[in-house]
Amino acid sequence: MTKTRLVVGIAAAALVGIAAYGFAGNVAPAVERVDFGGTQRATDPAWAAELSPPSKAPVKEFGIPVTHERIEIADGVTYDGWTFGGTVPGPVLHVRQGDRVRITLVNESDMPHSIDLHAARVAMDDAFRTIGPGEEMSFEFEATEPGAFMVHCGTPPVLMHIMQGMYMAIIVEPRGGWGTKADREFVLVQSEFYAKPGADGVMGPDWQAATTKQPSWVVFNGRAFQYKANPLEVKAGERVRFFVVNAGPNMTSDFHIVGTIFDRVYPDGDPAHALSGVQTWLIPAGGGAVFETTFGPGTYAFVTHSFADAEKGAVGLVHASSAVVADAAN
Repeated sequence: MTKTRLVVGIAAAALVGIAAYGFAGNVAPAVERVDFGGTQRATDPAWAAELSPPSKAPVKEFGIPVTHERIEIADGVTYDGWTFGGTVPGPVLHVRQGDRVRITLVNESDMPHSIDLHAARVAMDDAFRTIGPGEEMSFEFEATEPGAFMVHCGTPPVLMHIMQGMYMAIIVEPRGGWGTKADREFVLVQSEFYAKPGADGVMGPDWQAATTKQPSWVVFNGRAFQYKANPLEVKAGERVRFFVVNAGPNMTSDFHIVGTIFDRVYPDGDPAHALSGVQTWLIPAGGGAVFETTFGPGTYAFVTHSFADAEKGAVGLVHASSAVVADAAN
């Protein structure tokens, strides 16, 4: 089904108005509306990995534009990519279990695209159908299961659309919480680029490399090594929760943090299924998992423990300051 384009100014004004009503009446707003055409995730100096809590609005509406952009995939390396919301990965959708999620996809590019949310139980031939340039479509679903889920373009060839950058994460908070309190939360989306030189020195897709699984770069949050120069900042003793999604399109993620052990891993997002004392956890392409740990003062590396991929960019740092937080392990 088709709906009128979400207008940035109207959507922003509506969001402000709803928020003001909620605060004034001390009541959570019924609907939260975000148009990612006007609210773009920060990518400078690094893609903003820290996650804020979701609102308590039981209905969450997201306007998601599809655009083609030149992006930076490594220092000094630009690439002709395809995006949700203008960035790779696209914006994070953060909701709660039981929320009603409404999506409006707007195709602002010059070719067909679609959207596929792994957190949704909907008929793919309707909600995930391809739309042409200048078209838009809307659908809604209930977020029934908690976890860290992948979102991607499902238009054939799917391999091409994902390797071009059309992916993001949707985080669904459990209805009763995770069972622990996190002091900080981060989203990490692992993915691969398959690139070869194109016009004007800008890189473009290498289909042969993609079909033979020979990535040029393997990255967290769209750019190789960005969190080495810009570490994730925490305080020693804080409980830190990581939502890790592996967008692939081909390689697994063997997620590991050097110098610590995961106190808890939620392989499927269900707090009742939490594992403890885990060193490394495998996330398949198209999968996600939730991790919790604490850090002493110092610097720690997070990697995919498939080190050929880490050498291609899938490594970053966590810096834990010496300002210790008490009782974070409880």
